[in-house]
Amino acid sequence: MFNMSCKQRLNTIGIEVPSVILPKTASGAWPVIACDQFTQDRDYWEKAKTAAEGAPSTLNMIIPEVFLSDENISQRISDIHLTMKKYLSDGTLEKPRLGFIYTERDTPYQKKRRGLIAAVDLEQYDWQPNARPLIRSTEGTVAERLPPRMDIRRGAPLELPHVLLLIDDDSAEGNDSDCLLPRLGEFAQKKSPVYDTQLMMDSGSVKGWFIDSENEISFITEKLEELFRRSVTRYNCEKPFLFAVGDGNHSLAAAKGIWEEIKAAYKGEGLPEHPCRYALAEIENIYDPAIQFEPIHRLVFDIDYDGIVSLLSALPGFSCQSFKSAEELAEAVRQPFDGNLFGVICGGRYALVSTNLGGIATASLQPLLDEYAKNDPLLIEYIHDEAEVLRLAVGKNAGILLPPVQKSGLFDTVARLGPLPRKSFSMGHSAEKRFYFECRQLI
Repeated sequence: MFNMSCKQRLNTIGIEVPSVILPKTASGAWPVIACDQFTQDRDYWEKAKTAAEGAPSTLNMIIPEVFLSDENISQRISDIHLTMKKYLSDGTLEKPRLGFIYTERDTPYQKKRRGLIAAVDLEQYDWQPNARPLIRSTEGTVAERLPPRMDIRRGAPLELPHVLLLIDDDSAEGNDSDCLLPRLGEFAQKKSPVYDTQLMMDSGSVKGWFIDSENEISFITEKLEELFRRSVTRYNCEKPFLFAVGDGNHSLAAAKGIWEEIKAAYKGEGLPEHPCRYALAEIENIYDPAIQFEPIHRLVFDIDYDGIVSLLSALPGFSCQSFKSAEELAEAVRQPFDGNLFGVICGGRYALVSTNLGGIATASLQPLLDEYAKNDPLLIEYIHDEAEVLRLAVGKNAGILLPPVQKSGLFDTVARLGPLPRKSFSMGHSAEKRFYFECRQLI
């Protein structure tokens, strides 16, 4: 296996070698997309339910966020905890195996997106805006959204990860093979995958390989230590900054909340030894060409065309131009501009709103939306795909298309300024989001 020295060194930089549990049969019904996708599309989840019917599936161990406001939520939480216990006892799941998992994902848009499944130390993560821990949020966290997620994790026998963590791993020589994940890919090609399956709803496919030899663990340790040391000088910050939360921040924050509860209830000295101190996550490299940042668009409820344009008129250097079609508007929003562009769709009318304020588009937009929805946060919804915004922007629902997002400079910006406004970017389209697959036991 691997020596204890590597384990201790990894613990120092926020990583624990996880005990991973896989299904005995990894059919296409088992993996299901992250619960925080298609939050305005119950039809998607009904189709997923049909696709998974009659087979073991991670769908039976999660609650899609579209259903979190339903009246029967307590019963659903109880049901998924019972399902977890059943899968642990009836032979659905393999025995735990100690090691990392290297993954390769083909999506409908990109090929060979690489990742590494690891457990991260929640003691080295903090979502508070002024915190500067080793594992940092890239976007603002809405505390009011944490309680239902914590209810699901509290007392759950298993966790299933959809959190994506980014590392800033370029090579001084520009040689891709010097980076952590491509080298792990070379190791993986010398062994058989432990899973290789298609993903439901035309979302591509995924393969996974166990990475657990002494040589492989040593390489991971050395490479992450190198990135750890480099982070202080690279971002000119006092404290190391190794991981940026790219997706699933609220889920990671919920895990942190449960860990804090466990610590508070512990009467001994020091930190308790408990699996809830850690959370499974997939580590990806921000420079991976298969990772494309996409904007997260806005849907504003209970407002008409004139109202949404009036709301946006508070943007610095505001200008508004009418368009004849959604297609022309969407193309205009994607054009380079010295400032920021927003596409407005409401009541069959289309407008391009511009502001002379540059930088992250959400920095100027989100405060206006927060003010509009200050008495009812549910008046704002966050939509990942352009086509979905166009579908939903009907009646008194106003859609706001955001401009493209550049991933270069993300680490430096977060290191200097802290988290960006919430829902500032998405790592790919909805169909590219992480699918649940691996499990880890919590109790």
